[in-house]
Amino acid sequence: MTVVRMLPIPDDSVERLSIVIPVFNGSTTIGVLTDTLVETNPGYRLQVVLVNDGSADASRTVCRLLSRRHPGVVTFVDLARNAGEHNAVMAGLSQATGDYCVIMDDDFQNPPPEAYRLADKAFRERRDIVFSSYSEKRHGWARNAGSRVVNAMARRLMRLPEGLYLSSFKCLSRFAVDQVIAYRGPFPYVDGLALRATRNIAVLETAHEWTRKERSGYTVKKLFRLWGAMVVNFSVLPLRIGTLLGVLFSILGLAGAVSVVIEKMQHPGLPIGWSSLIVAVLLLSGVQLLILGMIGEYLGQLVLTVNGTPQYVVREIVTEEVSPDES
Repeated sequence: MTVVRMLPIPDDSVERLSIVIPVFNGSTTIGVLTDTLVETNPGYRLQVVLVNDGSADASRTVCRLLSRRHPGVVTFVDLARNAGEHNAVMAGLSQATGDYCVIMDDDFQNPPPEAYRLADKAFRERRDIVFSSYSEKRHGWARNAGSRVVNAMARRLMRLPEGLYLSSFKCLSRFAVDQVIAYRGPFPYVDGLALRATRNIAVLETAHEWTRKERSGYTVKKLFRLWGAMVVNFSVLPLRIGTLLGVLFSILGLAGAVSVVIEKMQHPGLPIGWSSLIVAVLLLSGVQLLILGMIGEYLGQLVLTVNGTPQYVVREIVTEEVSPDES
């Protein structure tokens, strides 16, 4: 792994802000987005961390050029393979040096000025987390529906306040970042890790635009993966539901058995129903397989964690040095 270290610029009077952007097939957008962030910086000591998450296009080349174009500002983290959005964010957070850190996507759905609004609110109110919220989300109906399901589950599992929307566009304090990156397991859920450490949170309504990418990198498969990481890593509720289902069906089975015995005693010649027996077997078998699947998911993630499965694999980290003339 090649690492080029950045020369520090001593200016303790300026607040330090990091912006972490996971990049996946974003070669057409990440250049303009980064340039805009640098040009519109209202005065923070800015660091932009670009994490190339195994892109199949020219994102790696574009990110390297950006690190040269903005020396001392852009840090480029190149992952050896696609790790997923939350894992890529973890890689970026591990390189963030700011007092606060904004996490945003690479497709311009979150306009650059809104990143500084989040940071301003976090700095001003000394919040550990500032989530964005939207009066209108410019996503397709399928993604909006999936996001609502994930947020509803998160509120139940993590006992969040009603109305809190867990957005990928947010600002974390240094304290929150340190708590998040302390997690070493292979299945991170950034919101859950941050909320596990603090409830000093705020919400800011921000603008939300249509993606500038030709094709969104967010899929139903990724939604299910996120849901699985959230449920298994931050709650034992599925196991408790399995226990309750076992108790419920045991009671129903006992009641059914008593009913059959009574009916047989009252009507000795009445044949026992084959259809009802098959339905009962199929129903109970389905419940058993469901519970076994949930247990298997917990065990599988435990095995992968114990085996040291990495969150991400870094190929190189590049930060261009600032020349004496530029500093």
